[in-house]
Amino acid sequence: MFNHTREGRSIAGLVVKLVAIAAIALGSVAAQAGIANTRHNLGANNAANENYMTSGATEICVFCHTPHASNTNVTAPLWNKPVQAGSAYTTYTTATSATIDGSVDMSGISLACLSCHDGTQAMDTMINKPGSGGYNAAGSTITGGVWTGTRQSSGQMTNAGEFISMLGTDLTNDHPVGIQYCGGGISTGSATTTDASTGTCRDADFNAPTNAIIGGHRAWWVDTGGAGRQKTDMILYARVGALGSDSENGKYQPFVECASCHDPHTENTTFLRIANTNSAVCLACHNK
Repeated sequence: MFNHTREGRSIAGLVVKLVAIAAIALGSVAAQAGIANTRHNLGANNAANENYMTSGATEICVFCHTPHASNTNVTAPLWNKPVQAGSAYTTYTTATSATIDGSVDMSGISLACLSCHDGTQAMDTMINKPGSGGYNAAGSTITGGVWTGTRQSSGQMTNAGEFISMLGTDLTNDHPVGIQYCGGGISTGSATTTDASTGTCRDADFNAPTNAIIGGHRAWWVDTGGAGRQKTDMILYARVGALGSDSENGKYQPFVECASCHDPHTENTTFLRIANTNSAVCLACHNK
């Protein structure tokens, strides 16, 4: 036990600081390990992956994120890739569902996922490449980068056999994204991000979302257990709607995006936020 002398207090304080630093370091290592063990680690010599670079970059995060000069035209954290315009995609419409108005707005965070998963550009196309002097606002690939893997062609994502990861630009056979949650009807009542949540789901076959002010903005999510919003909840991405003649236009409201069900930083199968045992992912939102 430390004594109560000045020296004893100094040693005790140093121990506390060292423990705190170690905890932060271990947390960082744990976070990196989570990405390193997944298919989202595209870095050189990640032979456990289906697609990876044999030369070009050993970094893990740089394929998606950059600490400086990120793409501000896409609503994803410090995004390091160019994205296509939302109009480049053919989306889910009323031809396949009576509760979707057919005017989905492809301008949200899903564009970040599709910057690789639509197969239109190489996975190492970046705005700010590793090292100094690698900035190109239009994006460019790593010089000397060599790709290998069963589901890529010159670094562009492809499909192979029974595995589907390249979705293409025709999304009519995929779960709809860029749509209002539960058919719409829920918003802040305005384009103000801090107003109270108003309204109810237009489609009664959906579970009502939870909401709270987080980081100074109204956030919505579908709760899957635990207190407050967590990464294992189905995250709804709030933004101002602009969908045809919808009555919620111009109001801040919850939208379904790719990352509502998928967490790109998890080791879960197919990056789902929770295991889909007994269709748990589907039934979190769909009240069937």
